Amino acid sequence: MKYKLNINNQTYQVEIEDINARPVVVYVDGQRFEVTPEDETPPQIMEEAGTSSTKKPAQATSNHPVVKSATDSNTLIAPLPGTVVEIFAKEGDTVAAGQVLLVIEAMKMKNSIRSVRSGKIAKMLVTQGQSVMHKQALAEFAA
Repeated sequence: MKYKLNINNQTYQVEIEDINARPVVVYVDGQRFEVTPEDETPPQIMEEAGTSSTKKPAQATSNHPVVKSATDSNTLIAPLPGTVVEIFAKEGDTVAAGQVLLVIEAMKMKNSIRSVRSGKIAKMLVTQGQSVMHKQALAEFAA
């Protein structure tokens, strides 16, 4: 996939190879980088062997929430990419395991996303109409 991104008034040509591969291989203005999105630490920028460059891309800043991926039991994750079309729970709600918390539409099919455990919703990480990626955190449960 190819993108043209504007970051801090500077335009970058970005090409992403396989978004599902780990690490993800990204080319920024022709320079190769490897990024591992699941890490909670900021992505590591690694130069391809045998190349050197003094030009580094600027840190991205955005008004959009950071996409957080999670695999622990306190987090409900998206089982597929799509668009959030309905949300049935909010922060502070107590939910039961198996209860439908939200609906994600993918390829014109509506998929009910159920709670993986009983407990209290500490934080809803998505909003109605938001596009979500596979394995993106949707909600956090109170510990």
